[in-house]
Amino acid sequence: MSEKPMSLSVRVEELLAADGPLPIVAAGDPVLRAVAQPYDGQLGDALLGRLVTRMRETMLAAPGVGLAAPQVGVPLSIAVVEDAARGPQEALEARGRVPLPFRVLVNPAYEPEGEERAAFFEGCLSVSGWQAVVARHARVRLRGLDEQGAAIDEVVTGWPARIVQHETDHLRGTLYLDVAELRSLSSNAAVAERWSQPGPETAAAALGFPVV
Repeated sequence: MSEKPMSLSVRVEELLAADGPLPIVAAGDPVLRAVAQPYDGQLGDALLGRLVTRMRETMLAAPGVGLAAPQVGVPLSIAVVEDAARGPQEALEARGRVPLPFRVLVNPAYEPEGEERAAFFEGCLSVSGWQAVVARHARVRLRGLDEQGAAIDEVVTGWPARIVQHETDHLRGTLYLDVAELRSLSSNAAVAERWSQPGPETAAAALGFPVV
């Protein structure tokens, strides 16, 4: 007789059993390439709350500004985002990077608002140590739910829009490298040493890739 598959709630309970930040799944794990299951109460309110709390702890410890549930091995359409927007003022202004308060996105989806796109280096906690330039929509309409089940329907711009797109893409099985200019792929050290300008134009000229 075959063994009965472990329920998702049991798997999450086991994941949360150990203290501290959760292990972050690295690129190459199939969970990052599957479309996440829509969340429809599989965990219950209490367990969902515990998962969200630990995801936030993990995101901040990494450190990062977003984390999708598949990145901790949970194939559900849930993500957390938060950005204190610290750094040189010139870079913050160029990137439209403003503080993004902590929030939970359940079953999020986005669509572009307008044709404008912005290209900047970005990284991913599941592709540790590397960054690449991604041209993303400058404004998106975000729809979904929060952890309480309240509807989200708003327009997001600048760096928060980039975070929303990055994390929502994770829930579709898409990594940022799938939509990046791969000639821009650089180690974190190279970005810090050579390509720390607010925009990617200097890197584009040196490495040979187009900038939107």
